Amino acid sequence: MTPGVHSHSGHINHRSYSRHSVASRHFVKQRHQATAGKGAFMAAEVVTSKDPAVSGAVAEAAYPALQPTGGIEVLSIQEIGGSDEKAAGMGLRDYVRVARTYWKSITAITLAVGLAVMAWSALQPRVYAAEASAVVLAVGTDNVSTLLQGDTLSKARAKNYKSLAESRLVADNVRNSLALTQTSDDLLKAVAVTVPLESAEIFIKAESSDPLTAQKVADAWVAELSKQVRDREATAASGQPTSPAIPRLSLIPLDAAAVPTQPVSPGVTLTTIFGLAGGLLLGYASALLRNHLDRRLRTADDVERLSSLPVIAALPVESNLKAENKVNGGTSALPGGSGQSPAFAESLRELRTNLTFLDVDNPPRIIVISSSVSGEGKSTVAANLAATMAAAGEKVVVVDGDLRHPSLAKIYHVVPGVGVTDILTGRAELDDVLQQRGDLPNLSILGAGRIPPNPSELLSSQAMKHLIKSLAERGTVIIDAPPLLPVTDAVLLSHIADGAIVVVRAGRTTTDQLRKALGNLRKVNASVLGTLINGLPAKEFDGYSYYTPEPEPSRTPVHRDPIKAPTEARTAQRPAASPLASNGKARRSVPSS
Repeated sequence: MTPGVHSHSGHINHRSYSRHSVASRHFVKQRHQATAGKGAFMAAEVVTSKDPAVSGAVAEAAYPALQPTGGIEVLSIQEIGGSDEKAAGMGLRDYVRVARTYWKSITAITLAVGLAVMAWSALQPRVYAAEASAVVLAVGTDNVSTLLQGDTLSKARAKNYKSLAESRLVADNVRNSLALTQTSDDLLKAVAVTVPLESAEIFIKAESSDPLTAQKVADAWVAELSKQVRDREATAASGQPTSPAIPRLSLIPLDAAAVPTQPVSPGVTLTTIFGLAGGLLLGYASALLRNHLDRRLRTADDVERLSSLPVIAALPVESNLKAENKVNGGTSALPGGSGQSPAFAESLRELRTNLTFLDVDNPPRIIVISSSVSGEGKSTVAANLAATMAAAGEKVVVVDGDLRHPSLAKIYHVVPGVGVTDILTGRAELDDVLQQRGDLPNLSILGAGRIPPNPSELLSSQAMKHLIKSLAERGTVIIDAPPLLPVTDAVLLSHIADGAIVVVRAGRTTTDQLRKALGNLRKVNASVLGTLINGLPAKEFDGYSYYTPEPEPSRTPVHRDPIKAPTEARTAQRPAASPLASNGKARRSVPSS
């Protein structure tokens, strides 16, 4: 049996044979369907290792689908593209996230619609309503049986009288009696006639912009309806015998209308409530639409779902870094200092720790930090990560690999214009241009040097590879690379590095930009250590305020014995830190050419 291949377990222990791979031992699960016998299904688990005893060719022969990679994870084209949460549907947490993300626009739309509806309602004319009532009764008989028959007949006739009350005849007579300017049709629209179920009562409700007119119309309507009922009942009873079998009916006014004091329309309060509810629905609908059309990445979960790569750190918005690129607020605010927020410092330490534990036995020595496009904070992240690692006692060399727009010299406040290009062109030696800061003795800084006309050719040269390898012998090398999409420089640097970290700016980087950036890295089989999301809202890091140091209390001066004071003063002396060089904090400078 071939060493390293265990047929009984389906495990293959082989080495990743990409030349520059220093990836950690990660279990990359692949399913391989083989048509053996009756088409049995076989699952193989491949373990990426550095064991030289097993040849990569053996693994490739056993599993042709396994391709050589230099990265920590084996990523297919679909995995690079990731998944889109919008296509998979939204859950309750997604709806809550949309509300939290767009709460400002939702609130603005809700208030705008509510105020607009309230203003419209307030501008509408006031409408007053007055109501009068009448009842249909059997009159002209004392016979109990006739009265009972009359009560039943009254309830039935009340429905017929409703049609009479809504007739144009009644409206014309009321209009003439009150000398109204309204037409009969408008008057009919302003009057509502209601007959309750199984009741002989009739309610007349009149509406008008004048409360007194509404009261007069309601009473006049009842009076006119009573007259019409009396005339029709008299005509119907004229042909009957003296003792009619059917009692006579009459419409008796019951309650006179009162002059209304409050308008019934418009209801400003109720209308405003409905307006706010409608505005809330409209605002949230617009938020869902924006979320569907928005291609920006906002959270670490969004980045992981899209890229299928781990987010090895999340950095909050740091106010001390807004004015200009600098290291944690400058020389007075180094990692752990008082000039930076606890959340930002702890996130940098988390990033440093995660890089260490990517592979405990063989941690990455050459790390490229890049982003999709410019303005996502890659240079600031690279500078602060290097400073954090150096503050922990590690030997670190940070290299400005952006030969088009170098920024590390400005960030660290060292001598600009000297660095990589001077070494690659033979104008200077490494020790001549490698600079240091007095406050970080473990950190060496190699600037970009003069801006060349052919950056890509210089970065892909053998001299650049030898330079990076020689720097790796001095410590961990962190390369600030250009963005991945505009130019190919970062891809060239990632190919010769142990791994790359892609910086994503929360709320700015789009899904298409990240997909293309990761696709460019995959084309050269570059190792992607993970992603880093930068610029998250500070409210997501509120828990770190627990670690904020409290101000020291003021101390009262203590009078001491003048004889012992000199001795105590000498004992309290501490060695001062070595000051920075006066020539711009550079340890060495390039000899003039």
